[in-house]
Amino acid sequence: MRLSAALLSTILGLFIASHAVAQDYPTKPIRVIASQGAGGLSDTWIRAVADEMGPVLGGTVVVEDRPGAAGSIGARACGEAEPDGYTFCILPPEPLIINPVINPISGFDPNKSLAPITRAFYLTQVFAVNGSLNVKSFDQLAALAKAKPKTLSFMAPSITKVAFVEEFNRTHGTDIVRVPFKGGGDAVNNMMTGTTPIAIFGIGNLVQLIRSGKVVGLALDGNKRSPLAPEIPTFKEVGYTKYLAPSFFGIYAPAGTPKQIIDKLHAAIVKVASRPEFQKRHMENRGLTAVLNTPEQFAKELVDERAEGYAAIKASGLYPNVK
Repeated sequence: MRLSAALLSTILGLFIASHAVAQDYPTKPIRVIASQGAGGLSDTWIRAVADEMGPVLGGTVVVEDRPGAAGSIGARACGEAEPDGYTFCILPPEPLIINPVINPISGFDPNKSLAPITRAFYLTQVFAVNGSLNVKSFDQLAALAKAKPKTLSFMAPSITKVAFVEEFNRTHGTDIVRVPFKGGGDAVNNMMTGTTPIAIFGIGNLVQLIRSGKVVGLALDGNKRSPLAPEIPTFKEVGYTKYLAPSFFGIYAPAGTPKQIIDKLHAAIVKVASRPEFQKRHMENRGLTAVLNTPEQFAKELVDERAEGYAAIKASGLYPNVK
């Protein structure tokens, strides 16, 4: 079927206009929304990226914290922003993979409202306890929880880690309770005060406390031990294999953002985060592993991960209404 001259002219005009916008971009500050709160690994990472992205793009990148609802508040703020290239965001997998299944938001579908830019990094998470509990293993934790019922609580950022604790409770007859939190800084403060003495969180948030003995790591996810704390075994080494999907953070723009601008943002992020000195300071020392794949690769992977996330939700038994 042949396109009319008028339609061809319209398409060509839109392409030229979009290309011109991308060429001039940016002409004002760019906002990046951080969904996990000040002090967390993703917040610290994206601030470091933003500082170096500005000069790469020839503009300014400012970070705005919008924590809460397991990342959904930040996801919605990002997805509902103008798709003009002046807003992007960093999110954990929950807003796109888990939350739409267990707690859908009326009128907002993150998978239709957000355009993937790149999977930024995987992070190593550690199951850790406040040193004052005098616990060195999962068996000791189970014994303590039984001896002091209804007194222990935990924080975890993902459904897979929550499912792990629920399975632990069922297996050992314990009642360790989940407590919500706003971000990494909040989690660390609650751990250290003893308010919530157990956390499954990025090792980079806790490594100094682990080294000082104030916090004890019982196990970490991933297929190998972390060079940050090689004495801590993996979950697999201590006999646990279920509900341990790796954690990651992705970067997204509002759906409809011009492809040329998404590519420009992607190139700037990759340039900054690929620098050896950046990786050493802001990634390796915090237990982060860079990915930085293309928007197309990330989008394709998310399709498979949504299916895997749905299966994990059903298998966890935490949400019986999910069929």
